[in-house]
Amino acid sequence: MDVRSQIATVFHLDKCIGCHTCSIACKNIWTDRKGTEYMWWNNVETKPGTGFPTQWENQDKYKGGWEIKGGKLGLKSTSKSQFLPNIFHNPSMPTMDDYYEPWTYRYSDLFNAPEGEDQPTARPISMVTGRPIEIKSGPNWDDDLSGSSLYAKNDPNLEALSPVQREQLLAVEKLVLFYLPRICNHCTNPACVASCPSGALYKRGEDGIVLVDQKTCRGWRYCVSACPYKKVYYNWQTGKSEKCLLCFTRLETGQAPACFHSCVGRIRYLGVLLYDAELIEKVARLPKEKLIEAQRAMILNPHDPKIIEGARRSGIHDSVIESAQKSPVYKFVKEWKMALPPHIEYRTLPMLFYVPPMSPVMANKNKETLCGNSEDLFHDIKESRIPLAYLANLFGAGDEGVVLQALKKQKAVRWYRRHLTVGDVPENIADRMLKESGLDRHEAEAIYQLTSLCTFEDRFVIPPAHREEAIEMLKDPLEHKQEVGFGFLERPKRGL
Repeated sequence: MDVRSQIATVFHLDKCIGCHTCSIACKNIWTDRKGTEYMWWNNVETKPGTGFPTQWENQDKYKGGWEIKGGKLGLKSTSKSQFLPNIFHNPSMPTMDDYYEPWTYRYSDLFNAPEGEDQPTARPISMVTGRPIEIKSGPNWDDDLSGSSLYAKNDPNLEALSPVQREQLLAVEKLVLFYLPRICNHCTNPACVASCPSGALYKRGEDGIVLVDQKTCRGWRYCVSACPYKKVYYNWQTGKSEKCLLCFTRLETGQAPACFHSCVGRIRYLGVLLYDAELIEKVARLPKEKLIEAQRAMILNPHDPKIIEGARRSGIHDSVIESAQKSPVYKFVKEWKMALPPHIEYRTLPMLFYVPPMSPVMANKNKETLCGNSEDLFHDIKESRIPLAYLANLFGAGDEGVVLQALKKQKAVRWYRRHLTVGDVPENIADRMLKESGLDRHEAEAIYQLTSLCTFEDRFVIPPAHREEAIEMLKDPLEHKQEVGFGFLERPKRGL
């Protein structure tokens, strides 16, 4: 057993309001430089929808992630035989049309326009060419356009739906949308790291955060095509790749990442997971229907004395183990099994998990009265506006059972809390709902507290960084201390 520590995250989609505050916080801190205009390390998509870049989930087009080749695990986008031919032409690389051409506005038009009857407007100007452009797409171009024939209709996750189900999604009474915030998943089996010829991408041993060494990066861009989530970007100004770094500089000082800290809906949770690194390849090679349970099994119980002893042998500090025992991510992922990985069939074993959203109640208007379609307080999950097959494609590798289990627990907690607070749900029905979902009252109360009444400290259990121990693995910490301030101080630029 090789016990390792990983900072992991959970996004509770039932609470996301689509305000994009997280995206703006990240943009203002990390990607407001030349060459990063089109980058959104954090973006919020509307689902059903095509996402950013367009149809990033279509791996027939982008060939991201891993696949089983002749019984072995291999990258979809490249191999030893494809490496040289793809240096000068990578057919799986997203183009500017897949992202969008970044623009600004010629604000001088507002001040210098001659006097007239019309209100002057600022023309959009390309940030690449400097010329006027017609805006045709953007980072969240299909925002709130669920059900439209242009965007939702082209969502790759709809492939599992029947033609009837697809038509129902476009019916007025069935229209539905939910928001999907996305950052780098900091996977345990990252395809971007495996694809990099220069070794610039690496996964930090002490916390599992995936980073890009700007000094080593040579701009091959294999990482861009290999990442199935398209969360690695190419900076055309510096000739280097860049990606979300989970604000590790903030984490090392005990602060939450900027997008987490600014989240208005308080949907984000961050904590430590302990996992067995020896199982990574074995789990990644399993059939896709077994991946979710196998990944859960790979995550270790931080309260188990044997696991604690194994963690200490691996050099994990006791304070990190204590943080893992308090981790909200462990509760959502392992204990309650409510949080699921996005597209685990890409076999990167992501460490960002999502609590799937509940659908709005369907209702019809009878004269002046609004009546629910269901006789129960909440409609049956299988009759919800969002087909289970769609959510299963997104979060369950096609397995509707794991998604149904997560949604049942959310629904049971709602019934239970309705019984306690309003009193119009009989106690026996509330208890029956809990039993059917596999919960007891203690667990239901814990889920309610961590979902609705959680404090900052409840949502973000940030472990001490212990950078000095990580440095010891590479060099004498006293030698490193003498070098601080005399290292890589210049901004990244093209060339060696």
